[in-house]
Amino acid sequence: MMSSLHDRVLHDLGLRIVSGDIVSGSTMRAEALSERYDVSRSVVREVLRVLESLGLVRSVRRVGIRVLPPGSWNLIDPLVIRWRLAGSGRGTQFRSLTELRGALEPTAAELAARHAPLDLASELLSLAARMRSVGREGRLEEFLVLDTEFHTLVLRASGNEMFAGLSGVIAEVLSGRTEQGLMPERPHDEALQLHVDVADAIQGGRPEAARAAMQKIMERTMREVESIWDGQERTFDARS
Repeated sequence: MMSSLHDRVLHDLGLRIVSGDIVSGSTMRAEALSERYDVSRSVVREVLRVLESLGLVRSVRRVGIRVLPPGSWNLIDPLVIRWRLAGSGRGTQFRSLTELRGALEPTAAELAARHAPLDLASELLSLAARMRSVGREGRLEEFLVLDTEFHTLVLRASGNEMFAGLSGVIAEVLSGRTEQGLMPERPHDEALQLHVDVADAIQGGRPEAARAAMQKIMERTMREVESIWDGQERTFDARS
């Protein structure tokens, strides 16, 4: 029961902060939150500890719980990403994440072609083949699982622990794309073949081919989702 109550309060509070419903600079009281959500103080304290670890709030002595601005948030934490994708600013979040993927994943694929152990390379080929079969049948939920496993494995196979540490970010953006209805009913055959091409190049130890195929996947992804942020200005202030 504690876990479900904790998750419910955490999701609602996190979403309200990230969406701006609770504005940065405002303060909250644990007692008021306990009453609002009809939960114990211990549940509220644990939720606030999580939000503080994500940089969304800070406990201020004799003041309460202060809501922090986006510049303080851990923007690559999967929870923060999930809340941002669920809020009104989902377009700008999708743009940032898609641009991040475009910069990261082609390099990861190139490194994987240089460093991936044979068993991981073989697993990538198997995943790509299953993705093609499942995608052609329009089984999107199963496809999402396989697609997430594929891109996560490419990051791991790169041999770079920093890349591998971003697998949660990739999982959230892939999941968010499906949940927001930004996936076609059936993935395009070209996209399915490109995943096979990436895996084949990695197994064959062809770094340039692996990078090129993954770059094409990212370019196709950009074209398919860019309408969600079309016309929206960038809100990040590089001088702050």
